[in-house]
Amino acid sequence: MDDIHFYEPTLGHGLRHDPLAAIVGPRPIGWIATLDPAGVPNLAPYAFFNVFNYSPPVVAFSSVGYKDTVRNIEATGDFVWNLVTRPLAERMNMTSAGVAPEVDEFTLAGLTPAPSRLVSAPRVQESPVSFECSATRVMQLGRADGAMLDTWMVLGEVVGVHIDRAFVQDGVYDTAAARPILRGGGPADYYEVSRDALFQMRRPA
Repeated sequence: MDDIHFYEPTLGHGLRHDPLAAIVGPRPIGWIATLDPAGVPNLAPYAFFNVFNYSPPVVAFSSVGYKDTVRNIEATGDFVWNLVTRPLAERMNMTSAGVAPEVDEFTLAGLTPAPSRLVSAPRVQESPVSFECSATRVMQLGRADGAMLDTWMVLGEVVGVHIDRAFVQDGVYDTAAARPILRGGGPADYYEVSRDALFQMRRPA
């Protein structure tokens, strides 16, 4: 009996739920705040998000579909990433609702837009960490055969970082203390980072 489940994604995975997001996970949540040209704020979570460079710091997220977030970033050139913590989980989920562009998700989820220092987009005041970002590239993703996908990747240089001092101990940011959550697989799976899950391993000399 073959113990390996093999599939070609273009032909379907043959399982009850696509395993890809469960395998490459859990993943940080891209809780992205933007401002449209008329000054209406937008806030939405993205499951495909991460950091890709140290100096200067560069983050990226992708949007399946050309959504308001991508449109606003192309118009204004900036965005803010906000850390999602366990106390903010339910309100983050509310901002994932598919609403009209003129709907303010901050108001919808009972969140407070706070002014950024260097970019036009607001921060989520309730979030303990926020990155002010200047967009460096917005690109449409494509297939190996050259066909374009309805998926858009946004890269941004982090130009300003806000950290709640309560989570900095002896000059070191305490990841678990903020209780960040991450997106797992399945239609509703999330994970909370806890100190119990910590182990340390240093690189070989």
